[in-house]
Amino acid sequence: MASTRAPFLPPRWFIRLAWIVHRAMYAVTRGRRGLWPASVDRWGTMRLTTVGRRTGRPRTAILGYFEDGPNLVTMAMNGWADPEPRWWLNLQARPEATVDLGNGPIAVSAHAATGEERDRLWARWEHYDKDLEGYAARRSRQTQVVVLEPRLDRPSMTG
Repeated sequence: MASTRAPFLPPRWFIRLAWIVHRAMYAVTRGRRGLWPASVDRWGTMRLTTVGRRTGRPRTAILGYFEDGPNLVTMAMNGWADPEPRWWLNLQARPEATVDLGNGPIAVSAHAATGEERDRLWARWEHYDKDLEGYAARRSRQTQVVVLEPRLDRPSMTG
């Protein structure tokens, strides 16, 4: 019989502290630690730089991702808290962004996966996280699957 209990999720303060420590580790090591590539069995981490929808200033976040052909796929989950993450709100206002996988910036354009594309990419995330449905059920809204497509017209985002 399958368990109907929600998967364990640390308290919100702990999740936020983990993000702070991760960003600090990246900064202190000048990018030598904190990012790792995705593989068949493990999601990777990337540094996403968006343009603030209100300030117009660069904003960065370190996110999990996996590769889908030339595209990078992440989820707008905000640590499974209900509000949408700010980086996703910024991308909705201006889809152009830059990602760094540890080997320099790549210009990308973002969109939310829909329909069959979303279903396929969600199923791929379940390969990395068997409790994905349980975590997603904690949110009152659907968790967006975000596709970052490389932009061939320029190597990196300009202000």
